Amino acid sequence: MPQPTPIPTATPTPTATPTPAAARRPWLIQGGMGVGVSGWRLARAVSTAGQLGVVSGTALDVVLARVLQTGDPGGHARRALAAFPLPELARGALDCYFREGGTAEGVPMRATPRLRAAGGSQAEILTVLGNFVEVWLAKEGHDGVVGVNYLEKIQLATAPAMFGAILAGVDHVLVGAGVPAQIPALASRLARCEPCVTQVAVEGDDRPMDHLFDPRALLAGHLPGPLRRPGVLAIVSLPVLAAYLARDGATRPDGFVIETSGAGGHSAPPRGPVRLDAGGEPVYGPRDHPDLAKMAALGLPFWLAGGQADPEAVAAARAAGAAGVQIGSAFALCEESGMAPHLREELRGRAGAGTLTVRNDPDASPTSFPFKVAELPGTVSEPEVAAARRRVCDLGFLRTPVRGPRGLLYRCAAEPVRAYVRKGGDEADTTGRRCLCNGLLATIGLAQRRLGGRVEPPLVTIGKDLSFLSALSPDGAPYTAADVVRWLAPGAGALRPA
Repeated sequence: MPQPTPIPTATPTPTATPTPAAARRPWLIQGGMGVGVSGWRLARAVSTAGQLGVVSGTALDVVLARVLQTGDPGGHARRALAAFPLPELARGALDCYFREGGTAEGVPMRATPRLRAAGGSQAEILTVLGNFVEVWLAKEGHDGVVGVNYLEKIQLATAPAMFGAILAGVDHVLVGAGVPAQIPALASRLARCEPCVTQVAVEGDDRPMDHLFDPRALLAGHLPGPLRRPGVLAIVSLPVLAAYLARDGATRPDGFVIETSGAGGHSAPPRGPVRLDAGGEPVYGPRDHPDLAKMAALGLPFWLAGGQADPEAVAAARAAGAAGVQIGSAFALCEESGMAPHLREELRGRAGAGTLTVRNDPDASPTSFPFKVAELPGTVSEPEVAAARRRVCDLGFLRTPVRGPRGLLYRCAAEPVRAYVRKGGDEADTTGRRCLCNGLLATIGLAQRRLGGRVEPPLVTIGKDLSFLSALSPDGAPYTAADVVRWLAPGAGALRPA
């Protein structure tokens, strides 16, 4: 009978008491990008440089499972799992997914369970563990501030993911891609280890469905010491949504990130009827530019995001009343980024040569939100690569719960067309859709291997404005997260942190 996988020893989890750094207000927030692009290494580098380092909280259950299946080089995930307050849960994940030396070349990665409305599943446990591991590693060995970024669209994951991050001592939770009205109250209840209900939108139902998550049941009564409630930052595109959230104590966040259409990844669609330019991209107008005076009048701190990677832009944002800026793309291309090195080099080289195209594609994302896609050889940005990929939905983070005649089912516009139509979807909605889940995991080197030798191709997202490279990466040279902070610091009237 095989022996259980041993868990390495680790220092205690840093969750019991708040650190002095928790009260600091940064002038720079590092964006939570992609799946694993904003990983723990990047967040840790920014945090130790004195600013808010952020890990992406999307799909961290799959990231953890696949890192373990690659053999966990350096033992980092196993070291973090050793600090989890209920060792039995950590050992279960290790026994299921860890492969000494890594899974053999060409062998598919073991599948992970998917979150469902019934709750209480192994998927929730793996989601808690994945978020705990990523935040714990980002905070290990220093007292800087660390945040985690979630998509409001992925509602079934919200509570277990946030609980895992809170167990690891996360300082801030940032939530966008929707209306994060539930997050402040959820953060408070989860920090008290109380059962909480997330309202999940179900297509076809008149009202949202209540989805229960009980931290006490998950930990089998083994409650940790006092947990600290993280600050909540809502990512919005315009002051009108910020004002809506700020008017009620139950929905009021601790601050806002105002993200414009220039940022990478998803962006809000233009206000009013959608118009496309000659290249097929959404056209944004004056109504889509945030009124910063209205933001300042709300009395809550806010940071500007999207095309802010320049010391002068930082100075202008602060002069307009912002606490600072959020920067994504400049960090996505630095050495600590989770993006595969060859993709970073390709992006820097093509941007420097003036041959890089980044499209704000209105069709790529199953969410129907515009999504930035960098056009690179060998990625699903190429029509022939996309056409050769067999449509499959085996991860399902962007699935939509739908009420069908036989009960609840889940649908994604990037899944096989027949399956989508069989579930009541319109075939027209599947045109041009890309599987972001598999594509973004491939971008960080954790691609699924399919039978027959096929490997999932990457999908790369980045912001449209890469002008920062002329200062940070002349001739395509590599640079670090600390270089970004140092370059931007004069705009904040700050010296480079020690």
